Amino acid sequence: MNILVCIKQVPGTTKVEVDEKTGVLKRDGVDSKMNPYDLYAIETALRIRDKVGGKISVVTMGPPQAAEVIREAYMMGVDEGALVSDRKFAGADVLATSYTISQAVRKMGEFDLILCGKQTTDGDTAQVGPEMAEYLGIPHIANVLKIVELKETSVLVEMDMPNTIELAEIKYPCLLTVEKDIFQPRLPSYKRKLETKNREVKMISFNDFEDKDEKKYGLNGSPTQVERIFPPKANNDREMWKGSSEELTGKMHKKLSELKFA
Repeated sequence: MNILVCIKQVPGTTKVEVDEKTGVLKRDGVDSKMNPYDLYAIETALRIRDKVGGKISVVTMGPPQAAEVIREAYMMGVDEGALVSDRKFAGADVLATSYTISQAVRKMGEFDLILCGKQTTDGDTAQVGPEMAEYLGIPHIANVLKIVELKETSVLVEMDMPNTIELAEIKYPCLLTVEKDIFQPRLPSYKRKLETKNREVKMISFNDFEDKDEKKYGLNGSPTQVERIFPPKANNDREMWKGSSEELTGKMHKKLSELKFA
């Protein structure tokens, strides 16, 4: 089975500055890591390969340093990876990101199964996977809790619906977004790190795409207009009170009244 996993490098801290003009995160100089939800997608791919054989590829979109998460995927057992990187892709919203990655997938070849994490920790939209599937013209299922059965031409899964857990069967080629804890992700292997240190990370840029309409990529292809974005303000104000339970109860009531909570 030919499997593709979509992964992403995300900030490793919540202390990230925002560009006030463009409304996008300033990622330069910020510690980064692989999106935690993508680890579950990689583990799912590895478990499937263990059962039926095949090859696992990963793809990520980002600046050159995003190749680090592909190296991490190699250490977990992934076979090959591609980095989609070009200045024309900068500032993309979920729509432009989905289209860009779908174009890269077409460049990489044909896949029986595409796996994505449920969402990313920097955007939290959970939209890129399903939108990619639409652009690729393949069926998709989101919120997959369990791979029930791998069949010759289809896969049977459990999916998490708002009020129920439902079984669904989907034919290949298809795309699945998996929930956290579908499997426990394995740790990267130091032995594999040594074995894969010279393994190629394929580079895919705008010039490699069939569709070279610049209006579909980056900020130009992003219809989402962010009116205002800002990091949350940390409030560390606190008061320390001492006294009996009756005294503290009275102080608490008075304070809540002042704040108009009571």
